[in-house]
Amino acid sequence: MKWDQFERRKSLREKAEELVEDLKPHPPSCETAEVLLHQLLVHKIELEMQNEELQKTHQALEAARDCFKNLYNLAPVGFMALNRDELITEINQTGCTLLGIDPNKLNNLRFSSFVANENRDDWYRLFRQMFHANSADKKRLDLQLIRSDGWTFKVHLICVFLPCSEIIATPILRLAFTDIAEVEPLTTNPQ
Repeated sequence: MKWDQFERRKSLREKAEELVEDLKPHPPSCETAEVLLHQLLVHKIELEMQNEELQKTHQALEAARDCFKNLYNLAPVGFMALNRDELITEINQTGCTLLGIDPNKLNNLRFSSFVANENRDDWYRLFRQMFHANSADKKRLDLQLIRSDGWTFKVHLICVFLPCSEIIATPILRLAFTDIAEVEPLTTNPQ
């Protein structure tokens, strides 16, 4: 990684020197001020080129972020993150629709409040196991959920635990869930 950065910087330096080649002082006749001025000009151009690269990279990262945000929110699967207290800290649009909740009103909503009574023990056991095991192994569970309007539906959960890291300040449990209600088979239209 450091070697690539060194090579990239060396390449920028060479490009900057090419741009100011005509202004380069000739050693026999140059004075110290001219040499310093030349070095300063090369450095200035190098910084401007680095700035342009950073701006292009920033724009590309923003475009990628927006693309993944759209994919996340428009996915046909509900996604959410739960903290150690089982509070929903993040949820996509599909998850909000499935649970019948407003994504702007997630304050202090526990996922277990959507789990049907007959499945709560299974859910709590899985939740505790995921946080105590501190393992990135996927766990699966089918549960009956209750929407905020009282309607019930069955989902298949896939859970992954993400421990603290340089990117994640606190451990979280990521959930992907899909509605597995019985779907009517497609009928063919005899014509």
